[in-house]
Amino acid sequence: RMERETERLGELIGLVLSMARLEQARDLAAPTDVRLDELVEALASDASFEAEAHARAVAIRRKDTVSVRGDAELLRQAAENVVRNAVRFAPEGTDVEIELEQVAPRSVELRVRDHGPGVPESALAEIFRPFTRVESARDRASGGAGLGLAIAERAVRLHGGTVSAANAVGGGLLVTIRLPA
Repeated sequence: RMERETERLGELIGLVLSMARLEQARDLAAPTDVRLDELVEALASDASFEAEAHARAVAIRRKDTVSVRGDAELLRQAAENVVRNAVRFAPEGTDVEIELEQVAPRSVELRVRDHGPGVPESALAEIFRPFTRVESARDRASGGAGLGLAIAERAVRLHGGTVSAANAVGGGLLVTIRLPA
């Protein structure tokens, strides 16, 4: 049990350090061309392994071939935090759905949807703030410290993009990351 708690503490410290670095960053150090379609493919494959262990699945519903200028590791971390959050709250036997779409000549959207309980309307704008957890997600069994979505929001903002969340029609949460292409 102590080993497990030590691992959790190590993860929390890593998240806090990531958050602090993102808060201090004003621009990207050395942006490169990042193929988001390849990033999404790898992320879905990795997340599927975790999801299957909890009787869930990760499915790519759409994947346009798109590139953005940015930091590949920060973009991966942002997308991974959103997908892992969806996997955590998706009910057993459901899919976490991922869509990557070129929505305009210079804009791309990454959408991640689960079929879980969603988020109270009053909390939708708050879930991207550090250490914010929705009341139903506050039990220890759900894990998380309320930093994943905050890190995702800051990483996306650093790339000139936006992230938003909405309750999906039919249930679940839909998180949309919009980036300049």
